[in-house]
Amino acid sequence: MVTTPPAVRPANARFSSGPCAKPPVFSLDKLADAPLGRSHRAAVGKSKLAEAIDLTREILGVPADYRIGIVPASDTGAFEMAMWSMLGERPAEMVAWESFGAGWVTDVVKQLKIEAKTHTADYGHIVDMSALNYDNDVCFTWNGTTSGVRMPNGDAIPADRAGLTLCDATSAAFAQDLPWDKLDVTTFSWQKVMGGEAAHGMLILSPRAVERLENYTPAWPLPKIFRMTKGGKLIEGIFKGETINTPSMLAVEDYLVALKWAQDIGGLKALQGRANANAQAIFNFCDANDWIANLAEDEATRSNTSVCLKFTDDRITDGAAFAKAVAKRLADEDVALDIGAYRDAPAGLRIWCGATVETSDIDAMLPWLKWAFEAEIAA
Repeated sequence: MVTTPPAVRPANARFSSGPCAKPPVFSLDKLADAPLGRSHRAAVGKSKLAEAIDLTREILGVPADYRIGIVPASDTGAFEMAMWSMLGERPAEMVAWESFGAGWVTDVVKQLKIEAKTHTADYGHIVDMSALNYDNDVCFTWNGTTSGVRMPNGDAIPADRAGLTLCDATSAAFAQDLPWDKLDVTTFSWQKVMGGEAAHGMLILSPRAVERLENYTPAWPLPKIFRMTKGGKLIEGIFKGETINTPSMLAVEDYLVALKWAQDIGGLKALQGRANANAQAIFNFCDANDWIANLAEDEATRSNTSVCLKFTDDRITDGAAFAKAVAKRLADEDVALDIGAYRDAPAGLRIWCGATVETSDIDAMLPWLKWAFEAEIAA
C-alpha cells in the first residue's frame, strides 16, 4: 500500500554529486567583491588567488613545505597535469574501484603507455592497498565518487616509499582526513565538498613531487597548460596565484565565500562533522528499511560524501529502470534533484552528503524516498 506523500519537503532539494549544493549562507550578493573586468595578473587578482591558496592550506592543514596551485579543467585537469608531468620515471601501480579511477588507468596504459600493473575491485569494494609495490608510482582515488567507497586511512602507504603517490581526492577533500605525509600529489575541485563553481582544480605537491618535477623530463611533449617547470626548476609563481591560464575571478570569489564560511563554522572538523551527520542519517535509514542498502559493503569504507545506494527488494525485475523511475518521481516532486547513480555505476541512487548539505534536508528527503519506492512498486 502506498503511503500518503510526506508533508515536509526539504528546504533545498539539491543533492547532486557535482556540482554540489552551495554553502547554506550563499547568495549572489556575496560575490560583489569579485574583481570582474580586471586582469588576474593585477594586484587585486593576484591577491584573491593567493588568498584562496592560503585559506585552502589553513583549513586542510596542508604542510608549509607543500605547494598548492590553482590549475585549469577542474580535478580532471589537475590529475592529468600530474600524471603527464611526473609519471614514466618508474613503473606505475594503477588502482581503480570505480569509473574515475578506471579513467586514470586508461590514460596511463593506453595514452602514456607506461609500464603499469593494474589493481581493480568491483563497485562497492576497495583494492587491498597493502598489496601494492610502493617503489613504483601509485595512482588512486581516495573517495570513489561514483561508488561511495573510500579509503579508510593511509596506513598501508609506507613512509619510506621510493615512488610517488598520486591521489585524486576530489570528493574527499574537506570531508575526510587526508594524511599529507602519505600523499605526494593530491588533487581536487572546488565544486565538491565546498560547493564551489566548476572548471578550476587544485594541485597539491609534496617536496618529493617537486623533486621529481625538477629532476625528471617525460619522454612525451607536454602541452603548455601542463608545464610546471622552466629550465629544470619549478615555476614557483603557479603556487602563489600566478595561474597558467586565465581563471574566472567570479569563480575564485565564490570559492573564497565557501572557504570563509568553513572558517566561520569551525574549519575542517566542522565540515567533516556535517558530512558525517548527513551520511549517518542515510545509513540509519538503510538499517531501518530492508529494501535499500549501501553499495559499499564494508562499513569502514563507506563514503560520507557520495553515498551510493542499491535497491534490494526481490519484486524489482529491472533494477536500472526502477532506480531511474524513483529518481524521476523525486525530481518531479522537487524533493531530490540529480540523485540517479552515475552512468557507469550499478543501478541505484547517489545522494551527496558533503558539508554544504543540511542534515535537516536529508531528514526531510528520506520519507519521500520511501514514498517513491512504494509508489513504483505499486505501479
